[in-house]
Amino acid sequence: MALSTLLASLLCTIVLPVLLLLVALRLWELYWSRGRDPSCAAPLPPGSMGFPFLGETLQLILQRRKFLRMKRQRYGFIYRTHLFGTPTVRVTGADNVRRLLLGEHRLVSAQWPTSVRTILGPDTLSNLHGSQHKTKKRAIMRAFSRESLELYIPEIQEEVRAAVTEWTVKDSCVLVYPEMKRLMFRIAMRILLGFKPEQIRIDEQQLVEAFEEMIRNLFSLPIDVPFSGLYRGLKARNFIHSKIEENIKKKVLESEQGLKHRDALQQLIDSSRKNNEPFSMQAIKESATELLFGGHETTASTATSLVMFLGLNPEVVDKLRQELLEKEEQGMDLQSLNLESLEQLKYAGCVIKETLRMNPPVPGGFRVALKTFQLNGYQIPKGWNVIYSICDTHDVAEIFPNKEDFQPQRFITKPSADSSRFQYIPFGGGSRMCVGKEFAKVLLKIFLVEVVTKCHWTLLNGPPTMKTGPTVYPVDNLPTKFTSYSQN
Repeated sequence: MALSTLLASLLCTIVLPVLLLLVALRLWELYWSRGRDPSCAAPLPPGSMGFPFLGETLQLILQRRKFLRMKRQRYGFIYRTHLFGTPTVRVTGADNVRRLLLGEHRLVSAQWPTSVRTILGPDTLSNLHGSQHKTKKRAIMRAFSRESLELYIPEIQEEVRAAVTEWTVKDSCVLVYPEMKRLMFRIAMRILLGFKPEQIRIDEQQLVEAFEEMIRNLFSLPIDVPFSGLYRGLKARNFIHSKIEENIKKKVLESEQGLKHRDALQQLIDSSRKNNEPFSMQAIKESATELLFGGHETTASTATSLVMFLGLNPEVVDKLRQELLEKEEQGMDLQSLNLESLEQLKYAGCVIKETLRMNPPVPGGFRVALKTFQLNGYQIPKGWNVIYSICDTHDVAEIFPNKEDFQPQRFITKPSADSSRFQYIPFGGGSRMCVGKEFAKVLLKIFLVEVVTKCHWTLLNGPPTMKTGPTVYPVDNLPTKFTSYSQN
C-alpha cells in the first residue's frame, strides 16, 4: 500500500509534469512547423522554437555567444528559433547577408524587438522608415561631417588624455570595461548631446547608472509589469529623458539668443525647424537617447577590446609605437591631432579593423520579412523576424585566413570591394549602415594614440571570457595594471 502511494505520488509530482511539458513542447513545435507559408514550396529552415511563448529567449540571454555558436554548429548558416516573443530566422554568411541588406524595403525592413522599440521609442532612426528615415539620417549625418569631426577632435583628445593619465597613477588595478564606459559616456554627452563638462560632472553618476539599467533591460520579454525587465528599462529611460529635456530647453533658449552649437542634438533641433515641422520634445529626446546609446556603448566595447588584444599581443603595440615615432619624426604633432594626421596612421587603422573583425561590438541586426521569400533553399515567412549575424559572418568569412589570430597586417593590403563587402560588416551595411562609423573611427584612433604613447599595461587575468549584453564585453571587466610608458 505504501509503495503504491509512493509511486502515485511520484507520478503526480514528477512524471506527469514532465510528460505534460514534453507534450507542450511538441505541440509548440508542430504549431510553428505549420506556420510555413503554403504558397511557397520551400521548407522552413531547420531549428527549434524552444519553450511555449518564451521560445529560446532565456537561453540567448543567459548564454549569448555560446548559445549562438551551438545553434550554428547544429543547424548551419540559416536556422529558425523563437526570440523575444516572435518567430525568428537567424542568418549567417556573406551571400545570405548580402541578399538581406540589399533587399531593404523590398524583402525585409528594419525592425528591432518589441522591448527595444518600446524603450528607445518610435521616433528613433532605427525605427523610422521611408522619407522620415532619410530626413532624420541627413540631419544626423551633418553632425558627423568632416568639418564637424575636425571640431570634435580637441575635446575628444582632452577627455581621453585625462582618463589615461588617471589610470597610470592608480596604485590598484583598473577595471577597464566600466572605466571605458564612463569615458565614452562623457565624450558622447559632450560631443553628441552638447552637455557642458560641469553639467556632466554633476549628473554623471546618476546618468551612468540609469543608462546601465536601461541597457541591461533593452532586450527583454515585452511584458510591462512592475519589476519586469521592460518596466525597469522604461523607468531608467524616463530619468535619462528628464535630464536630456533640461539640456534641450537650454539649447533652444541659447539658440534664440544667437549662440551656435555644432553637436548632433543641435543638428536635430535645427533640422526640425528647417523642415517646418512642429517641435516635438519627445521625438528629440528619443533621438538623443539613441545617439547616446550608439555613440558610447559600441565605442566602449571596441576600446575595451583594443586594450585586451594589445595586452595579449605586445608586438602589435611595438609596431604602433614605431609608426607614431616615424610620424613624429616627419613633423606630426601627436599632442594636437587633426583629421589629416589621423588618416596617416595606417597601421593604427588596421589594428582597429582587426579588433572589429574579431570582436564586432554589435553582434547582428534585426529585420522583419515584408513578404515570404526564399533564402538559400529555405522559405522566410512573411512577418517573421530575421537577424543577420555580424560576428558569425566574420567567423566564416573566406577572405580571412587564420581567423583566430590577431593579425592587423591582414588589412594593409585592401581586399577588393566585391570580395569583402559582406564578409566584413562591423558597421552593418546597406541603407542602414551605422551613421556614426566615421566618428567611431576617429575616437578609437585618438584613444589608441593616447594609450600607446602614455601607457604600458598588463592584463591581470589573461584572456577574458567574452559575453554579449547587448554589446560585446569581458565577463571579468578586464582588470588591468597601467603604468606610465615613460618610466619603462
